[in-house]
Amino acid sequence: MESWKVNLISVWFGCFFTGLAISQILPFLPLYVSQLGVTSHEALSMWSGLTFSVTFLVSAIVSPMWGSLADRKGRKLMLLRASLGMAIAILLQAFATNVWQLFILRAIMGLTSGYIPNAMALVASQVPRERSGWALSTLSTAQISGVIGGPLLGGFLADHVGLRAVFFITAILLTVSFLVTLFLIKEGARPVVSKADRLSGKAVFASLTYPGLVISLFFTTLVIQLCNGSIGPILALFIKSMEPQSNNIAFLAGMIAAVPGISALISAPRLGKLGDRIGAHRILLATLFCAVVMFFAMSFVTTPFQLGALRFLLGFADGAMLPAVQTLLLKYSSDQVTGRIFGYNQSFMYLGNVVGPLIGASVSAMAGFRWVFVATAIVVLINLIQLAIMLRRRQRIAVN
Repeated sequence: MESWKVNLISVWFGCFFTGLAISQILPFLPLYVSQLGVTSHEALSMWSGLTFSVTFLVSAIVSPMWGSLADRKGRKLMLLRASLGMAIAILLQAFATNVWQLFILRAIMGLTSGYIPNAMALVASQVPRERSGWALSTLSTAQISGVIGGPLLGGFLADHVGLRAVFFITAILLTVSFLVTLFLIKEGARPVVSKADRLSGKAVFASLTYPGLVISLFFTTLVIQLCNGSIGPILALFIKSMEPQSNNIAFLAGMIAAVPGISALISAPRLGKLGDRIGAHRILLATLFCAVVMFFAMSFVTTPFQLGALRFLLGFADGAMLPAVQTLLLKYSSDQVTGRIFGYNQSFMYLGNVVGPLIGASVSAMAGFRWVFVATAIVVLINLIQLAIMLRRRQRIAVN
C-alpha cells in the first residue's frame, strides 16, 4: 500500500480518538464544575461558559505558531506533541480540587491542541492533488464520528463510572492516538528551514497568488463553525418550547444535536470525490446555499421532528463544507506555507466555536429562539455572497 494511504488510515484513527476524547467531556462539564464547589445558578453558568470557551480561545491564539513550527520541524512531531500534551492535560483535570484549577488546565489543553489541523496538513502534503478533496473529506469523517460518539460515550461513562473516571479514560484514548501516530505514521524528509529563512506572517500572505481569496476562506471557516454552534445554547430550550409536556427533552436535544453528523458521514467522502471532479469551489458554494435555505426553514418548524429532519438534511451539506475549504486552501498555497495556512484556518475555526454560541445566546435573549435561525441564515448568506465575489474575481484574474 502507498505510504500516503497508510498515513491517511493511521491519522483517521488518531483524529477519531481525538474527536472522541474532546467531545465526551463536554456534556457533563457543568456537572463537574458544580462538583468542584460552584453552587449558584449564575456562577455555574459563568464558569461552565468560561471553562468551555478558554480551550478554544487559547487554541485560536497558538494555532498559527504550531503551524509555523510544523512547516519547519515536521507534522509528525506536532501530532505527537498534541496527542501526548492533551492526554496529560486531561488526566490532570481528574485531580482538580477547585474551579480555578480546572480553568487553568482547560487553558493548557488549548495550548497543546492542534492534532486535527496537523493531520489535515500532513495528508494534504502527501496525497496526490487530484485526490485531495476525497482524502480530506474522508479524514473529516473521523472527527465527525468522534464528535457524534463522544457525548454518548461520555454520558454513559459518567453515569456508570463517575465524572473523574471519564478523564482517565479520555487520557487513555489520547495515549492510543499518540501510539498510533508514533508507530504507524511515516513522514518523508523535510527541507531544513533556518531561522533566518522563516517567513513572517506578512511574507506568508505575500507568497500567495490570491491572498484575498485565502482570507475569505478563513472567514468562511469561521462562519461554518458559527452556524454549527449558534443554536447550541438554545436547542434544548427551543425543543421544550415546542413540547412543554415532554419528559425526555435532554434525549431529544441530544438526538437532534447529533443527527447532522450522521448525514455528514454519508455525504463527506462522496461530495469530496465529486469536488475533485467538478471543483471544490462549486461544492462549497452549493452547500453554503443549502445551509441558508435550511436555517431559514428551521425558523418555521413547529415540532422537534421537523427540526430533526431539517438538521439531518443540513448535515449532508455540512459534511462537505470544511473539507472543501481545506481543499481550496491547499490549492491556493504552496507546500512551504501549508502548515501556517492550515494553522491560521484552525484559529478561525476555534473563533467560530466561541462566537457562534455567543451570537445564539444574545439573539435568543433579545428576539426569541426562532430569530437565532434567521440570524444564522443571514450571516451564512452574507458570507456566501462575499465568497462568490472573491471566486469570481480570482477567475477574472486567471483569465487575464
